[in-house]
Amino acid sequence: MEKVYQDIPRIYTALAEWLACLTYCMVLKRRVKNEEFVLSTILALIVQSMFLVLTKGLPVVWWIPCMLMAVGFMFVYLAFTCDDTKNVIGYYCARAFLLAELAASLEWQLASFFRNVTPSILVQILILLAVYGLVFTWAHYMEVSITRGVFQLEINKHELWAAVLIAAAVFAFSNLSFVFRNTPFSGSLMADVFYIRTLVDLAGIMILYVYQSRICELLAEKELRNIHAMLKAQYDKYRNYQSTFELINMKYHDLKHQIAGLRAEMTDEERKEWIDSLEQELESYSPELETGNSVLDTLIAGKMMNCRANNIKITCVADGDILDFMHVADICTIFGNALDNAIESVTLLEDPEKRLIHLSISQKKGFILIQINNYCENTITMKNGFPVTTKADSSNHGFGLKSIRYTVEKYHGTLNFDLKDNWFELKMLIPKGGQG
Repeated sequence: MEKVYQDIPRIYTALAEWLACLTYCMVLKRRVKNEEFVLSTILALIVQSMFLVLTKGLPVVWWIPCMLMAVGFMFVYLAFTCDDTKNVIGYYCARAFLLAELAASLEWQLASFFRNVTPSILVQILILLAVYGLVFTWAHYMEVSITRGVFQLEINKHELWAAVLIAAAVFAFSNLSFVFRNTPFSGSLMADVFYIRTLVDLAGIMILYVYQSRICELLAEKELRNIHAMLKAQYDKYRNYQSTFELINMKYHDLKHQIAGLRAEMTDEERKEWIDSLEQELESYSPELETGNSVLDTLIAGKMMNCRANNIKITCVADGDILDFMHVADICTIFGNALDNAIESVTLLEDPEKRLIHLSISQKKGFILIQINNYCENTITMKNGFPVTTKADSSNHGFGLKSIRYTVEKYHGTLNFDLKDNWFELKMLIPKGGQG
């Protein structure tokens, strides 16, 4: 039986490490195109396999340095293919290494056991495919389920080092019996050594998953706080717009009457030109859009001041009456954030003629269709169902869209994004009355 349980073939370990990295590459945002990703993935498998196979005959003192170099290759592959911070890449590298250890240990333990029953090569291949397929599919499913709802994973240095230390401690403990047989935590038989290694690796993976779930919970709480802050900010903007435009409307009507009186009494030509100029300036503050919803009218009027300053043209075809069932704060959240994002996007365009935004609100078979379109010359990358921000400080951005989704889903609606013919479209479909 001792002869059956031999050390894991290096090629199996290399394959496990490669598959572990590939598992997390499918979760993280990529920095390379599909063709480059395929080529780099194939190259990573070749390099990882050749390195581990060629270093098999080295003295045992080189075992740890070689494992560190193998981890280094994993980190380089993840860093090259995934677009994320070094902390996040290092964190996933530590988890990938431990996941590979579990897969390789479990597979070889089962393969060694069944080799004692039957020497069939086909059985060995089926065990390899089955174990690796199940382990890495399970790992991918767990990762997707844990990170669902987290817009941008953030890992600080303390969290990174905690994951690295956990992985190192689990690796050291699981391989203790290979180095020292006479300890309270070592196994004397090779079969026991593999049992210990597999169980310890499994425990380590579960610890890291619990740790990951806690990180995601904290991030979700942070996102929820930011969303609520965004909701309040848009409502506060609306209240400020409302107060400002009430005062402007009063002054507007007062000055219109005063100008009419001055025009009737004066005959001087220069004074007449001055009055004409003043009246024309006042016209720019007159209400331009009346959608049928006073909250929406106030919001659009407030955004128009920013649009005038940046030569942005907004067109609107909206039946605001059908929004009467929505709370004032929710109207502010949806349209305030959507228009802010559109305005910010088109402001970056050099050609003022392309700074175009279109808003439409209509009713379709018991549903309210809301569309905000803006001209866009950039390529949009999606992650977790949302466009990825191009801002350097991405951790503090993107909450406007999340707050829109949060509000739309409150009314049992759906939110979608699309980019076609240089037009970015934000589309919302909400049941009439908000009933799902």
